[in-house]
Amino acid sequence: MAAPVSAISLILATAALLLAFIVVLFVIEVVVGLTVRRRDDANSHPAPRLPVAVLIPAYDESSGLLPTLQDVSAQMCSGDRIIVVADNCSDDTAAIAAAAGAEVVERKDAAKRGKGYALAFGRDRLAESPPSIVIIVDADCRVEEHAIDCLARTCLATGRPVQALDLMVCADASPPDLRVAEFAWRIKNWIRPLGLKALGFPCQLMGTGMAFPWAIIRDAQLATGNIVEDLKLGLDLARAGYAATFCPSARVTSAFPASDHGVQSQRARWEKGHIALIATAAPSLMLSGMLRRDPQLVMQALDLAIPPLTLLASLLVYVLTITSLAALFGLPRFPLYITATAFFLFVLALFLAWQSIGRDLLPMGQLRHVIGYFLKKIPLYRRMLTGRGSSQWIRTDRSSH
Repeated sequence: MAAPVSAISLILATAALLLAFIVVLFVIEVVVGLTVRRRDDANSHPAPRLPVAVLIPAYDESSGLLPTLQDVSAQMCSGDRIIVVADNCSDDTAAIAAAAGAEVVERKDAAKRGKGYALAFGRDRLAESPPSIVIIVDADCRVEEHAIDCLARTCLATGRPVQALDLMVCADASPPDLRVAEFAWRIKNWIRPLGLKALGFPCQLMGTGMAFPWAIIRDAQLATGNIVEDLKLGLDLARAGYAATFCPSARVTSAFPASDHGVQSQRARWEKGHIALIATAAPSLMLSGMLRRDPQLVMQALDLAIPPLTLLASLLVYVLTITSLAALFGLPRFPLYITATAFFLFVLALFLAWQSIGRDLLPMGQLRHVIGYFLKKIPLYRRMLTGRGSSQWIRTDRSSH
């Protein structure tokens, strides 16, 4: 009887320590990011501004493409180019892009659909007259003033991929769960990368507002069907020695899908892809970093290993419940103490983040909706565990129904 009890205690202690380690990483990123968030790096790289090519993959984006093109066009300088890849479009995306003054290349390949294939196709077009820097912008996002310039200058100065501040925003009349989602997005794509930057570490690529020196993007593997192709691209480049740097002065924003189905499918795609990469890429990336004695690569792997916010919260509650029951039945209390401490630190970090960047989204009286948001995500994780759900790229539903 003693042997099974010892084995259970060891399993619980290992799970508690592993989870606590992940939480400590998360807390460090958040606290450091909140501490330095008021700093502005707009002039941190006073390098000359060389011509850039802005590459915009677009799949049936006629309804939202024009504002994006207007934002980008207003920031173009002499020698810059805008290339729209109309990828398997069935609408007038190509005509709208051409009328707005962009170069348009059309791609038709129903068997290979997705952003990665479109980007590779556009890069092949650019190879005929390569630019110094390629900036990738999604067709449905808004590019704030000076973002292109900040990305180009930082990219030239560092010689590395550069990631803009990429935020999702919801409309003023959006339901509370979307406001919680926007708050979570601010933590993931703003505060945590800012903390990593302040500590001297790279960030993950986020999908839009990405700048690359031509010499790096020229040979990168873009044509993949991965459902989180941008995150995987960043990991591949980090492994090759070109980890991305964060440029919060360059800001791009995208709106959440208008329909609940669109929101759910978008979340499922992002989170399933992220979790898959934690399992498949994080261990090998960590091993590579340790063998090379490369702290940048190690930190890239550790940051990747932090699961989506709601999943991390769910794991904490689950392990806290299990260790509490184990302690009630006489097993060692060490795992309970470790998990309870981790849970406290996690909640404290979220509270500090809410005070700093979340009060405008969620006034005190609406904080109760955070629990509802977490509960709504449980079915998503259940589907992932049972293997249900698409593992291939699908276009986000942006209809209003």
